[in-house]
Amino acid sequence: MSEALLSEAQIQRRLFELVREEFPALGRQVHGKALVYFDNAATTQKPLRVLEAMDRFYRAHNANVHRGVHALAVEATELYEGARATLARFLGAADPRGVVFTRGATEAVNLVAQAYLAPRLKPGEVVLVTAMDHHSNLVPWQMLCRARGARLMAVPVDEKGMLDLEGAARMLTGYPVRLFAFPHVSNVLGTVNPVAELIALARAQGIPTLVDGAQAAAHLPIAFDRLGCDFYVLSAHKMFGPTGIGALIARRERLQEMEPWQGGGEMVLEVSLEESVFAEPPLRFEAGTPNVAGAVGWAAACEFLRALPEGAIQAHESALSRALQEALTAIPGLRVLGEQPGKIAIASFVLEGVHPQDLALFLDLEGVAVRSGHHCAQPLHRRFGVSGSCRASLALYNTPEEIEAFASALRRSLHRLAQAA
Repeated sequence: MSEALLSEAQIQRRLFELVREEFPALGRQVHGKALVYFDNAATTQKPLRVLEAMDRFYRAHNANVHRGVHALAVEATELYEGARATLARFLGAADPRGVVFTRGATEAVNLVAQAYLAPRLKPGEVVLVTAMDHHSNLVPWQMLCRARGARLMAVPVDEKGMLDLEGAARMLTGYPVRLFAFPHVSNVLGTVNPVAELIALARAQGIPTLVDGAQAAAHLPIAFDRLGCDFYVLSAHKMFGPTGIGALIARRERLQEMEPWQGGGEMVLEVSLEESVFAEPPLRFEAGTPNVAGAVGWAAACEFLRALPEGAIQAHESALSRALQEALTAIPGLRVLGEQPGKIAIASFVLEGVHPQDLALFLDLEGVAVRSGHHCAQPLHRRFGVSGSCRASLALYNTPEEIEAFASALRRSLHRLAQAA
């Protein structure tokens, strides 16, 4: 059949079949079964072009950046700064100087906490978060509030797994909020928050915003400059890049207002025994030898995603999300946490009398990888009256056939658990 006669759905399906071939880990077996990898919210698998880009760097261009004049140092610096520019383009940030490389989204949040908010936060003031935040966007603010005598407050989450927007507006206007930090996408529920609306509410009160985009970048267009937030954080490993590298994307004027958090090489212009003159952002916040190979691999991941047709990822994953929801709701007694429309393909679920870890272990024996536990979001699980859940989280390389295999494995696992009880 010629491509001209293929339906749009068939063309899309073939596209993602080709995409899947880029990921060598997906072809392996686990316990004698074909791997079904549904743990993408924890970390994604890596395409060949990412692996090859990092291998190529170490084989041909390995050198430290910024300080050398020999050929390899110049090449390494060009690749590193080129990766910064690639990430800025991918995220819709016009100025690459607003991209600070970190060890991950967690370090990026801590950087804002210590270098931006710590000098400004006064006793009695409020850091506003949400009840659906990952611990990475809770614990740093807890620590800072405790040290400064400030308060941490959270926007509530309703039974459908959506933020209380009226509550957020009341809190932003009714309390001395110094910063509002919230997730773009919930790592437990898959909820896509109305980021632009939340940012606008805060900006109307002159309140800076930090958006945790760790779960968003692999699934949604970001458009940092249009969003209007002050800070945006993310990690490479959740969007098909390597582990150990992330970024803070910030408005240039905010970075200019910040003092360094960590000192060392790279982040200085001049040093005497008495004092130092710090470099301009972003190097001011990148003390020490950076993860150059990680930046190169991340840039390759960005280019991999940019090469896909606009809207293709969202359309493919939306279909997967609907199929996953249907498969889970067909299981008697199974409860999916949150019922929000428009969620990405994440589903956390519980079954009465079944421990999430036991279920995840039985699914692993079937070759299915899911996550069990509280997913670094204990307050959100308490909101739904549970201590933990199983989480199935999908990515662009997953297929409808894998959802069917997962559903069958889930039924078999529950049968075996019932027999063992």
